[in-house]
Amino acid sequence: MSKQITGVVTSAKTDKTIVVTVHTRKTHPLYKKQYTVTSKFMAHDANNEAQEGDKVSIAETRPISARKRFKLVQVIEKPVLREDTLKATKVDETKRPDSKKKSDQEAEEEK
Repeated sequence: MSKQITGVVTSAKTDKTIVVTVHTRKTHPLYKKQYTVTSKFMAHDANNEAQEGDKVSIAETRPISARKRFKLVQVIEKPVLREDTLKATKVDETKRPDSKKKSDQEAEEEK
């Protein structure tokens, strides 16, 4: 039975490869303080179906390359909002009609 890990895709820039980040909480044996350990795994994504921000499940497999020892099993959850779908438009303050009205009003008040 191969080891299965669940994590979040942090990079999907390379072809057929994803980088999955896994956060685990551990307790120090002496001081009993909990801390977070972050591990990154490279996994094989044959169909390029996973994207950044997706929650995925990966399984241990034979070595595919020098650093890839896992393969994508399934995409568990896709994020509601993705960075590439959000198109923030930058509004220039000088071109706003509201700002012109305010500046005209301020000029009249000064007179």
